[in-house]
Amino acid sequence: MKALIRGTAAVIGLFMVAVIGLVATVLVDGDAEATEISDGGGGLRGVPAEFRPWILKASKECTEPELTPALMAAQLYQESKFQTSREEATSDAGAQGPAQFMPGTWATWGRDADGNGEASPWDIGDAVTAQGRMMCSLLKQAKSSGYAGDVRALALAGYNAGWGAVQDARGIPPFAETQHYVKIILATMPRFQGPGLYEVFGSGDGADAVRRAATRLGTPYAWGGGGPNGPSTGFCDGTNGYLNGKCSASSTVGFDCSSLVQYAYWPSTHLPRVAAAQYGATSDRPVSRQDLRVGDLLFWSRGGSSAIYHVAMYAGDGNVIHAPRTGKNVEIAPLTSAMPERDYYGATRP
Repeated sequence: MKALIRGTAAVIGLFMVAVIGLVATVLVDGDAEATEISDGGGGLRGVPAEFRPWILKASKECTEPELTPALMAAQLYQESKFQTSREEATSDAGAQGPAQFMPGTWATWGRDADGNGEASPWDIGDAVTAQGRMMCSLLKQAKSSGYAGDVRALALAGYNAGWGAVQDARGIPPFAETQHYVKIILATMPRFQGPGLYEVFGSGDGADAVRRAATRLGTPYAWGGGGPNGPSTGFCDGTNGYLNGKCSASSTVGFDCSSLVQYAYWPSTHLPRVAAAQYGATSDRPVSRQDLRVGDLLFWSRGGSSAIYHVAMYAGDGNVIHAPRTGKNVEIAPLTSAMPERDYYGATRP
């Protein structure tokens, strides 16, 4: 799609836990049905092979979890349908390459990402990583703007019409092209969305909770951050939330262990906010380790229920999904090594 031209700030719209990892397909009772290796970060499909590694890399390098591989792929498809020839990927307005950068905008965001000695909007690696950097920056601006609406939509509008136009409108500008651009990209995302790191079969609150948590794989850990509505910045309490001597939580958008569980089960089950309280709310339904089902809660303690310090969800096949600690991301990990085995306290079923 051709971008709107708004002086020197004109830009061409171009359209992402992206983590490459294990994909396990599990049954609702927690028994493994099949295991395969696939792209992580929410999955990616329907993308030309030469674009795939660059999309995954750009998505992973962005600290904003909304910049998923599927979002980047849908944007690229809208811009150029993954075309790379100069004849097919040059717009009437002068936008160039698969990510359709205007020369002035390329001068700001273009880098020699593929190491061939030239920063070119025609090189797939250069174009896609520039797309990722620009979209990542726009997502940050959208979040800090206070404007109502989906931050992805605001970022896409800024990419298409220029962030100045978004500021003037205090939201998505009233331009038919920009509004269509945002709508079609968000609607096209499912076409490129591959299986997540865990594809859970079956029904019920437990399976649904693991599915929802799996959409946040790769999201950073933030002590005190996150809740039913998604990730948020956390805080430091004098002991927790620090990384290399500095308060990491206050500048990190993410989840801690209990907020991820709360988010996963919301709104079907309203669990309390902290791990010990979640145990207290579900302790009347204990589950033995041999009878675990997908979605069961697992707890670790250093001395009784009042000293519970961690909660995870059973994800099947002997694995858990959890937000482990500051400096780490939401991940799939073996139950036996997710936390110190000696601290394992027990499991419950919400």
